[in-house]
Amino acid sequence: MSGMAKKLPATDVVVVGLGWAGSIIAKELADEGLRVMGFERGAWRDTASDFNIASVADELRYVQRQELMLRTRQNTCTLRNKPSETALPMRTWGSFHPGNGTGGAGNHWAGITFRFQPEEFRLKSHLTERYGSQAIEGLTLQDWGTTWEEMEPHYDAFDRVAGVSGKAGNIGGKIVEGGNPFEGPRSNEYPNPPTKQTYAPTLFAEAARNMGYKPFPVPSALASQGYTNQYGVTMGPCTFCGFCTNYGCANYSKASAIVNVLPALVRMPNFTANTHCEVLEVTKDSTGKRATGIIYVDANGEKWEQPADIVVVAAFTFENVRLMLLSGIGEPYDPISNTGTTGRNYAYQTANNVQLFFDDKNFNPFIGGGAIGMGIDEFNNDNFDHSGLGFVGGGSTRVTPIGAAPINARPVPPGTPKWGKEWKKTTAQYYAASMSIGCEASNYSARSNYLSLDPTYKDPHGRPLLRITFDFTENDLRMAQYVTDKTAEIAKALNPKMLFASARKGPWSNTSYQSSHVVGGFVMGGDPANSSVNKHLQVWGVPNLFVVGASAFPQNPGYNPTGTVGALAFKAAYAIRTQYLKRPGEMISV
Repeated sequence: MSGMAKKLPATDVVVVGLGWAGSIIAKELADEGLRVMGFERGAWRDTASDFNIASVADELRYVQRQELMLRTRQNTCTLRNKPSETALPMRTWGSFHPGNGTGGAGNHWAGITFRFQPEEFRLKSHLTERYGSQAIEGLTLQDWGTTWEEMEPHYDAFDRVAGVSGKAGNIGGKIVEGGNPFEGPRSNEYPNPPTKQTYAPTLFAEAARNMGYKPFPVPSALASQGYTNQYGVTMGPCTFCGFCTNYGCANYSKASAIVNVLPALVRMPNFTANTHCEVLEVTKDSTGKRATGIIYVDANGEKWEQPADIVVVAAFTFENVRLMLLSGIGEPYDPISNTGTTGRNYAYQTANNVQLFFDDKNFNPFIGGGAIGMGIDEFNNDNFDHSGLGFVGGGSTRVTPIGAAPINARPVPPGTPKWGKEWKKTTAQYYAASMSIGCEASNYSARSNYLSLDPTYKDPHGRPLLRITFDFTENDLRMAQYVTDKTAEIAKALNPKMLFASARKGPWSNTSYQSSHVVGGFVMGGDPANSSVNKHLQVWGVPNLFVVGASAFPQNPGYNPTGTVGALAFKAAYAIRTQYLKRPGEMISV
């Protein structure tokens, strides 16, 4: 890589990252007539060539060898549980799966598309009002600086662009039978009706209903029918092929940026995509109060400077935060003094599971999809009274059979030999006769969970790796046990031969996959003392810089994040189009 960056002609907007958030913002600003240049570290991905029906159903390629994931030799993270420990680098992806190439992690996601509840956007205030400040002692929960009423139109826009399938539970404040009664009031029904259900979700929903719960179809970005979105892009109906999570979709059925946004965006003459280009830095003027563009390195190792009037950073959570740290944007977070904002409030998800084994059922588990399922929300977030329980938070309880592919789908009871005659016999016995109920639960931010630059390990460009300091708090572990016990009660009602409940235990490690729902580190809020961006995703003090993605979440509720990431992208784009372009500068004064 050469030392001096060659300066290119200026453009109106640069967008770093062409996953869901970056592609949406690029499209919206290109529609405004601005000259937009998108930058992506990985390759250009296209459904027809990359995810052809003849080759996409390859578990070895996409699951074992993680073809859609970022290569750790390109960039990785270091990890530790406590600030007193020395962090070590992740040599392989285990706990989470960062994506690579256009579409990002949205190519291999499951497609579950919840909206966060109204209370989540003022969580600290809500919990303090209901239970008192002592209930959240030891946590660093924050309000988002925005409201449900401000978020809902942008959730609606993302639902429409992604063609989300589901059943509304609350339209305009009226509870609708068959939907999720705990969701916030929606302005519209889902764009598509719910997907059909396979046997396991149907069985779960029947048992939950008999116990007095209100099951609903899991909101799904897997199209239940042919659908054309507001950008003129058409999706095909899901075929339940079972090769969904960790795979691209050959049928144009699973929503992603490469299916739903980029086909329209790439045809616009005022948009240019630059792939195999790694952004090294956001540049600033001498005052540090204005972003002047980016420095990037191309596939040939040449370094370039791309000036721009507006800079949007919309990469995966880790890269958003790392790029801000490397660029000197904001004050790095210090857990000892609890000051600084860049790296603050990193959070994850708390995954729990109950596995059931039967003698008298055949679930045909090869039939499935990442977001085909039924769920309940009675034990999620603050939908139940936490008084006296010793924790706050909760989880989304659901059955979503993703498809039992041949290498990894070997459901056997604990204690079964790892190999040999008995293992083979038990695998054959239970492959089609087992199911699981998951509870994907909240993870609330704490002072000792944060992101920083590693002092030892560097990437191929000589830049410090991102260091993750994280472990599950006692609040989250108590919550995990409670919601898992509640999930096990439903499981028992199904009368299995055996069931095994697995509540999340500490410490966190990288040894097995848990969730790619990593959030925080450059959070939004109403106070620049404890947040990095305002409610428009505009960086405090650097008004022409916008940082968009799950990095903005101050904490993580018991829901998948992608729907909210998409809504924030539309929210930021709307603010730029309707406010910033008319009067460039700080949109919120403090």
